[in-house]
Order: sequence, then C-alpha cells, then structure tokens
Amino acid sequence: MAVPPARSNDRAHDSWRLVWASLTRADTVGLGIYVALSLAAALAGGIAAVALVPLIQPDHAWPIATHVPGLDGGMGMRIAVFAIAMGSFALLRWQAARCGARQISAYGMRLRRQVHARLIGASLGSLADATSAEIANVLTHNVEVIVQGLSALQQLLLAGLTCAVSLGLALWVSPPLALAAPLLAGVGLLASRLFGREQSEVARQYVADMTRLFWHSEDFPRRLRHVRSFGREDAEKASYADVSARLGQGYRRQLELVASGRLVLEWLAAAAITAIFLLAQRWHGVDQASVIAVCLLLGRLLPYLVSTRQSFQQLRSAGPALELRERYMRMSPALASTPATPSSVRRDALHIERLRVEPPIPGILVEQLALIPGEMTLVSGDSGIGKSSLVDALAGMAAPQVFAARVGGHEIDFDAYRQRVRNSAYVSQSVRPWQRTVRECLHWADPAASDEALHRVLKDVGLDQRLSISRQGLDTDLHSSSSRLSGGELQRLLLAQVILRQPYIALLDEATSALDATSELRVLSALKARLSHTILIVVSHRPGVAALADQQLDIGGGMPAALARRIVDEQASAGRQSMGS
Repeated sequence: MAVPPARSNDRAHDSWRLVWASLTRADTVGLGIYVALSLAAALAGGIAAVALVPLIQPDHAWPIATHVPGLDGGMGMRIAVFAIAMGSFALLRWQAARCGARQISAYGMRLRRQVHARLIGASLGSLADATSAEIANVLTHNVEVIVQGLSALQQLLLAGLTCAVSLGLALWVSPPLALAAPLLAGVGLLASRLFGREQSEVARQYVADMTRLFWHSEDFPRRLRHVRSFGREDAEKASYADVSARLGQGYRRQLELVASGRLVLEWLAAAAITAIFLLAQRWHGVDQASVIAVCLLLGRLLPYLVSTRQSFQQLRSAGPALELRERYMRMSPALASTPATPSSVRRDALHIERLRVEPPIPGILVEQLALIPGEMTLVSGDSGIGKSSLVDALAGMAAPQVFAARVGGHEIDFDAYRQRVRNSAYVSQSVRPWQRTVRECLHWADPAASDEALHRVLKDVGLDQRLSISRQGLDTDLHSSSSRLSGGELQRLLLAQVILRQPYIALLDEATSALDATSELRVLSALKARLSHTILIVVSHRPGVAALADQQLDIGGGMPAALARRIVDEQASAGRQSMGS
C-alpha cells in the first residue's frame, strides 16, 4: 500500500488519473450532464451579476446595455431580467446538485459491489496475506474516501466552469481588464500546487492508520476478554490512543493545510481585485459601471476559491484509497465455477489415489483415500501442519499440486472432481453467523424450508430447548444481549445449516471446537444419521471422535505423508455402544 517518496510530486496527477480511470461510461455520461447543467448555471449566475449593475446605478450610462436585452429598458424590465437570471441560476444549480448526488450514490454502490464481488471471487491463496481489518477498511471507510474524491472532482469542475464563465463575461464587459487574466490564472495554478506534496503524504498515512484502527476494533468482545485476562488494559489503551493520535494529527493537519491554502487564496483574490481597480483607475476608457460589473463577476469566485483547497485535498486522499482498492481488485480469481453434476450420479464414492497440497512445506501427500457417502472421515494432526489446506483441496476450492482420483473405475481429473463436490457445505472454526435472526440464518441455507423443517434440524443439533425458552423462537435475535447465542450454540446453528443443505460432501474444519466432548459426539452422531448420503469430513483434535469415524486420516509426526486407515468395525461398534450408554 505504501508509495515510494519519489512519487510524491506526482500524487495529484495520480489521484486525477485513478479517479478518472475508475469511472465507467455511464459515470462519464452522468458527469457530462453535470458539467452541462453547471455550465448553464454559471452562465445564468454571470448574467445575474451583470444585470445587477443597472439596478445599482440606474442613471449611469452603460455601453454593454445595448447588447443585453432588457438592460437598456425601464427599471421594471431590468428587475425582471435580474429575477429571471437569478431564478434560472438557482434552478440549474439545484438540478446540477441532484444530478451530482445521483452519480455519487451510484458510484459508491458500484465500488462496494465490485470490490465485494472481487473478494467473493478471489482465490483462497490470494487472501492468505490479507488481514481482516484491511478487508473491512476496503469494504467500508475506504470507499467513502474514494466517493469523496469523486465529489471533489465534481466541485473542481464546477469551480473551473464558474471561473471560466465569470472571466469570459468580465472580459466581454471590459476588454481592457484582460490584462488581469494572467494574474487570475496564476492564482488558480498556485491554488492547485500549494501544499500538494504534504497533503499527499498526510492522505496516504491517514489510509494506513485507518486500517490499524480497524485492526484494534476487530472482534472487540473476544479481544477484550484476552486483554483483561492478561491485565493489559493500559497497554491496549495506549496503543489505541497512539493510532487515534496519529489520525487526529493527520486530520488536524489536513484542515490546517486547507485553512492555509484558503488564506493564501483569499489574499491573492483580494490582490487581484485591487489590481483591477488600480488598472481601471489608470486606464482611460474603463468606466465605473464596468469595474463594478467585473468585481461582481470575480466576487462570485470567492466561495469557490475557499472550497477549492478542500476539494484538492479530498481528491488527493482518494488516490491512496483507490490504490488500496485496486490491489484487492487485482487479486487472482478463484477456480472457475463448475456446475454440480445431476443428482442421479453425484452420490458415487470417490477414490483419491494420490493428492498433494502445499503449503505447508514440505507438503501433505495423501494416498488411497476412499470418500464414501454416508461415512465419516476424521482428519487429525498437529496444529499448523496443513489440515485446512488439505480440506480446501478436498472441497475443490484450492487446486492441489498433484491429483489423481477415480469414480466407479473411471479416472477423473481435478475439474471433474470439483464438479462432483460442487454441492457441498464447508464450516470452519472461526465462522460466526452474520444474519440477524435464527430464521434468517437457516433460510440462508434453504430458503424454501418450512418452520417444521427448521424446528427439526434445530432439534437434531440440540438447539430446540435453548430456543423454546425464548419468546421470539425462530425470530430470536442473534446479536441482542438478551438472546445472544454462545459460541457453541452458534456452531450448532451452522451445523443445522449443513443438515438443511443435504450436501454431497460436508467439511467441518474444527466446527465443533466450542462444544464439550460429549456434546460434540452427540451432534456429530446426529449429523451422520441425518446426512446418510453425504461424504462427511471432520477435522478435530479430540481422540473420542474416532469412535464415530469410519476412517481416520492422520497427519503428524513431522512426516509429509497423511496415512489413511479404515477403523476396525469392532472398535467402531464398541465406541458407538459406549457413547450410547
């Protein structure tokens, strides 16, 4: 995310380029309409300023009045011209603002949808080095910074158009005052470059610090328990305060730079208007009415000069934010989606003859692994040895280095294997439901499930009694303090989703870790009974789970090979009888 200091001078140009490159054709058309409306508004406003002069000096002869209908008429006609011009200016500015608001809204929604869709479609490997805090920033605050950049671009276009129209009318009113144009152009150029480098550095640091703030805020209740247990509250406060201080200093410096730029601009604008008066005083043929008209036209630019500094700052801030977004947009895609095979043939047994995955180094090699619907395979081994990488490959979500398998005596490649396992369910240890209620969570797995079916699967995983004491029942809020489910209960709820799914293959990567040993065996036994046509793969550290498993895949001992063994029927039977008693 960091940008080399050597590129700091190019930051403003890069921001313009990045914002412009992020626009679609529809955005460009919308921006064109906004420019047209803004140009019309600027013309109406300029005409209103010109039409104000005959109202201020009704008895003063004004040569330009012969070129503007109504200005050489009576006072009533002059008032009407001014009122129409001002009314048109207000209406056109209102329409331009509405057009700009619609474009900003559509732009922000599209950016969010695009980056979220890209993350959904990214390969697991490309996400391995991404922190959840940075991803949260990319999906939330970072988009707001980019949207503010487009809004700043709109404001800069509006200021530029108003400046061009006002200067054009001023030169039309009094051509000799054209000598002031280079001075005004210099003011605008100075405005675009003033404090630009420092603002770029502040903006880039602001994006980085905001990601750190998301990191401090991530999963806060669980983090708080960890902090308190170690007695590190003061250290945590100090760390958070340090990030907050950098953000506060950066924000303060941004505002100071805007204020400093505004001060310089106002001084330069005052100097330019003073120069016009001096020029008019010394240049013969420039009457007082023309000077008043020119000053009124240039006075219209002061509010835009004041806001221009903030617009440049917002546009520069959008550059680092867009760079961070583009880094995620360039993530390598996941394996191409494959359609599930027809239900009449998708329940065959899978025989994996050879499968090798990395990481970790030196990798895991699996040979002669039979995956049979209705049977459970227990995957066990030391932490960090690569069980999750193996399960990713078995789920068809990550391509292994070596793969050889067969179905019904026919060899299949990994693409064919992925077709077979497309109808799957994967639950890992750290996943927490993001839906609002129990009903929404279960309907996410099967939108057509009846309430009777929902109650049945909740009974299978042991959640029925817990919900029976809640007045909301299936509509129990998952995030309310009065009805919040525990970690083990949330895992049961996700396992209920698996039963509703009725997948061809279900992969549970320590998805029962929050349950006690007895509850774990009871829930897994219920899953195995309800998923009689499902290949069930369970990752667990608890040796008692072997009593339910039909085969065990041992990964450990520092060996790169995974040894699959069929559990002796007598042992499995004895284990089931022991569990039942």
